[in-house]
Amino acid sequence: MRTTVTLDLDVEHLLRDDMHRRRCSFKQSLNAAVRAGLAPALKAPLEPFVIKAKPLGLLPGYDPAGFNKLVDDLEIEAVVKRMRVLDAEYRPQRSRRKAKHATR
Repeated sequence: MRTTVTLDLDVEHLLRDDMHRRRCSFKQSLNAAVRAGLAPALKAPLEPFVIKAKPLGLLPGYDPAGFNKLVDDLEIEAVVKRMRVLDAEYRPQRSRRKAKHATR
């Protein structure tokens, strides 16, 4: 079947590269590209991926959903601790003279 198609410049370059790589005609390269692009739509759907659950072996009383909250709390504590250390390192030190006047 003869059809006129307008290709984008990048698509033309891809087809020309494919032609040289496979040493085939423009028509063969175009047909192969169209088949490859449309073939997945024609195939039967894949089987769904199934995750097999395994027991965590947790002791009674531990809520696995609460572990994320625990991690968040620990991370916040670490950040606050680090900020306090940085604040103490970069805080300008008062001179003794200013400190005496500040207490009067």
